[in-house]
This record gives sequence, structure tokens and C-alpha cells, in this order.
Amino acid sequence: MDRPRYFTPAEVAAHNTVADLWVSFQGKVCDLTPLMERYKGDALLLPIMERAGKDISCWFDPETKDVRRYVDPLTSCVRYCAPRGRFVHVPPNGPRSDWATDIGQPWWRDERYQVGLLSAKTRWIRVINTLTSQEQRLQVCSEETLAEILQRYLRYNCHACSYTWKHEGVSLDMSRTLSENNVLNDDLELQQLRLDEDLFAPAILLYFNDDLTEG
Repeated sequence: MDRPRYFTPAEVAAHNTVADLWVSFQGKVCDLTPLMERYKGDALLLPIMERAGKDISCWFDPETKDVRRYVDPLTSCVRYCAPRGRFVHVPPNGPRSDWATDIGQPWWRDERYQVGLLSAKTRWIRVINTLTSQEQRLQVCSEETLAEILQRYLRYNCHACSYTWKHEGVSLDMSRTLSENNVLNDDLELQQLRLDEDLFAPAILLYFNDDLTEG
């Protein structure tokens, strides 16, 4: 099975328009652009549009994976909790003749909208090309393998596959994550020392293999 793609919160935040709208919730990243087009002009899109590019996990119950509910103290009826207003696929509180019940899967359960997973922890690393002395800072997902991090780096060096990646003199296993390669995360220790963790990003050194590939 193909591994899911991981995204940083910053990558999700970049998709914050009606024509390109992503959200994250409960660890998933969803592209709701088709939903925006399908219900274009519907007022029920407004709460989603307000949260474009953001995490909306607070809208959902972590156990049921459904929209949060509460018991109305006046009617003792179960209602959907929507602090920002009712949104697409959330049924109305009372009987309505204009409410279509045959919506199929609500969008938050529809896997067609999911494009990947939200990283539980992002890290900054420094990728240093020892051939050219060029250095690039990258924000990566802790769940990503070095091969997936390499794909992020290709925009800065299209020949990155022609290098051996090392950390502290040890060649890295590209099928493993940074932690699995003993590129440890010192954020907690740096926080205890009141040091800026961004200034102490680990360095990954690239050594040219003399077999330059096609870009």
C-alpha cells in the first residue's frame, strides 16, 4: 500500500481561498475545493470558508468522528454543535421541507476529499550541499522518510538523488525517518535551556556521487 502524504500546518494554511480550500481535522488533511464548487452560493459554506487553511478538529467528536452534539436544555433534544453556524451536510435542528436527507456520506467522512495526513510534529533541518556550500532550511514532517524529505528538497536541487545524505559522518537510510536514523529531536532539551530550537536545527550533509542524473 502507498504511504499517505504528510503535510505541515503551513502547507495546509497556504490553501485558504474559495478556489483552493483545504482544512485539517482529526489528523486528516482534506481538499474541500470540489465541495465549494458543488454548493457554490450556499450560505452553509460560510463557516467552512471562515476556517479555510485552518484546523477544525474542535468541530468533531474524537470518539464518534462525527460533528459534536449536545442536549438542548430547553427541549432535551440532541442538537449538533456548530458555534460558527450550521454548515454543509449538518442537518437542521427541527423538521424542514427543504432539507435533502439523501446526501450520502457527509463530507467529513468522504475519503474522496482526503489528500493526506497532518503531521503531529514538524521539524526544521538544514540541508547543506558540500559540493556547492549551499544551505537550505526545510520544515519537514517527523513521520516522513528521508526519501520523502528528498522530494521536498528537489525544488532547490533537481539533482539531489545524485548525492549521499549523511549526518555526523554516517550515511542515512533513505527509507527511514530522521528519528530512525538517529537524527534526534532536541526541542524539549532546548526549551528547558531556553534556547531557540530554530537556531539549532540538525544539519544533513550532501556528498556528490559523481553520477549526475538528469533533472
